[in-house]
Amino acid sequence: MNLDVAVIKGDGVGPEMMKPALEALKEVCSLYGHKLNLQQVVASGEAIEAFYNPLPENSLSACRKASAVLFGNTGLSKYRNLPLEKRPEYALMRLRKELDVTTNIRPVRLYKDLSELSPLKERITSRGLDFVFVRDIAGGVLCSEKVTSLGLHGREAYEYEYYNELIVRNTAKIAFDLAQKRKKAVVSLDKSNVLESSRLWRKTIQDTGNRYQQISLSHCYIDTAAMKIMESPWSFDVIVTSNLFGDIISDEGTQMTGTPCLYASAELAKDGRGIYTPNQLHHPDESIIGKQIVNPIGMIGAAALMLRFTFGLEEEACTLEKAVEKALSDGCSTKDIWLSGRILVSTDEMGKEVVKNIKEVS
Repeated sequence: MNLDVAVIKGDGVGPEMMKPALEALKEVCSLYGHKLNLQQVVASGEAIEAFYNPLPENSLSACRKASAVLFGNTGLSKYRNLPLEKRPEYALMRLRKELDVTTNIRPVRLYKDLSELSPLKERITSRGLDFVFVRDIAGGVLCSEKVTSLGLHGREAYEYEYYNELIVRNTAKIAFDLAQKRKKAVVSLDKSNVLESSRLWRKTIQDTGNRYQQISLSHCYIDTAAMKIMESPWSFDVIVTSNLFGDIISDEGTQMTGTPCLYASAELAKDGRGIYTPNQLHHPDESIIGKQIVNPIGMIGAAALMLRFTFGLEEEACTLEKAVEKALSDGCSTKDIWLSGRILVSTDEMGKEVVKNIKEVS
């Protein structure tokens, strides 16, 4: 298979994370006989410095032509006071719109060897944690027009929690299709006791679920779910929800492991194309830039999700994930996940461990 991939290495620690991910991706493709065509794309901070535009037209064109986009860390504090359309993050926002991505997928699992880092009690983590968030990213307040005005009580601002059946169905279908390959259970989160948009969400999810008779569907209010997921995470598998609710609860889910840097995110379009990023899309600690401290596993995981969702290469994706798991079980740790008795390695060294493991676990 030919794999045409646009690569945006990103800002700050982005290039350090991307290098090991590309090396691991090349190794997997070589092992399975695929031709990997990588197109380096100038975007985000690099493009601002060169063109004062986070996503120049040539870069956008290259991403449109690719089957998938690997996107590294984005955003630096020095750009914070620029208008939104001139900040690095705008490159991702525009890509989402231009590629017509509709749904975010974020798998989360607890690695047994790192369970000590979880803020949850051992009696909870001992039962495991393995679920996937499926979140709409086409509707809701985060995609709404931003309205500001002067009202009776001074300045006022608002957005619209807008949904229609098509937006909900697009994400619902991805959730149910994913559930068929897992435990055949979906829970949908909403606030239908008070929000009309959530009532539409729940009804549309239910209508879609009726066409998947083999899948168990349940509904839960978002506030109840936020508590229950900490109390009994093993009771969740595929979790589908709206844009704003998903933005919050998926961050809760990754932080429950104590290792949010280990996870990746997929943003999928209806035609199968996708944007693939680490879960920590904006690394908060700029003091580590260039010091070979950042953990590359989230970016490597993004490459695995790309193999699975855009190219349909499940065996190759599993091989990459198993190589990561072996590196962790062998005790390798970057500074952010280091525990006494484990082996402290640099960003590149962690990548080399993963590459070394690929043939062994295939």
